[in-house]
Amino acid sequence: MRSEPTNSTARKARTAGPEATARQKGSAQGRWAQPASKASALRASQPSPGQLIGYARVSTADQDTAIQEAKLRVGGCTLIRTEKASGRSREGRSELDAIVAFIIRPGDALVVVKLDRLGRSTRDVLNLVHELDQRGASLRVLEPVIDTGGPMGRMVLTVLGMVAEMELGFIKDRQRAGIEAAKTKGVYKGRPVTFDHAKIVALRREGMGATDIARAVGCKRGNVYKTLKAAGVAEAKLVRDTASKQIQGNRS
Repeated sequence: MRSEPTNSTARKARTAGPEATARQKGSAQGRWAQPASKASALRASQPSPGQLIGYARVSTADQDTAIQEAKLRVGGCTLIRTEKASGRSREGRSELDAIVAFIIRPGDALVVVKLDRLGRSTRDVLNLVHELDQRGASLRVLEPVIDTGGPMGRMVLTVLGMVAEMELGFIKDRQRAGIEAAKTKGVYKGRPVTFDHAKIVALRREGMGATDIARAVGCKRGNVYKTLKAAGVAEAKLVRDTASKQIQGNRS
C-alpha cells in the first residue's frame, strides 16, 4: 500500500488545484526576476564586454579622420575616438591614453585601420600591445588584417612594426639627402619665416622681456631666444644696456 506524501506544500498544491499552483510559480518567478532586471539595466548603462573600440589619428590639423572613421564603423566598432597628434611618441595623445586607461575592458579589442595610426615607434606599439594584454584586451588592425588575440598575430605585428620604423628611417635619410643636394645647388632656403626677426631684436633692445616680445610678434618664447642668439644679442648685455639707459634717463 502506497503512503501519502507528508510534504505540506505538496498537499496544498494537490488540494488547491492547478490554478493555485500556477499562481505560486508566478510569484516565485517574479521574486527572482526583480534583481535580474536591475542587473540587466546596470549592464545596459555600460559598454558591453567584447566590444570593438576604434581609434583614428592624423598628424596635422589640416588632415581629416573621416575616412578612417568610416572604415572603423564598417569593421564593427561601436565606439570611435579620434585625435590630431604626431605618431612619433605616446606623449600628448590623450585620446589613446583614455582608451587604454579607462575605456577598454577585458574581452574588448582596440581597432585601428593601419598599424602606423598607433605610432611610428615599434617599441611604443609593442608596449601598447602589452598594456592591452594586461587588461585582457587585444589589438586588431584592418589593413592588413592582424589580431593579437593569438601568437601568430603578435609575431606579425612585431615584424610589421619593425618594417614601419625602418621605412620612416629611409624617408628621413632621403629627406636629408634632398636638402643637402638643394644646398649644394643653392636653391634651398629652409623653412619660410613666419615672424619678424628684426622686430624681436629691436623690442629686446628696448628692454622688453621675452614673454612680451613673443606676445607682440606672435611666436613662442623659444623662438625669441633662438632669434636673439642667432643675431648675436647677449641677454646679459641687453639687461645692462637697458638698466644704464634707465639710469641716464632718470639723471637727466
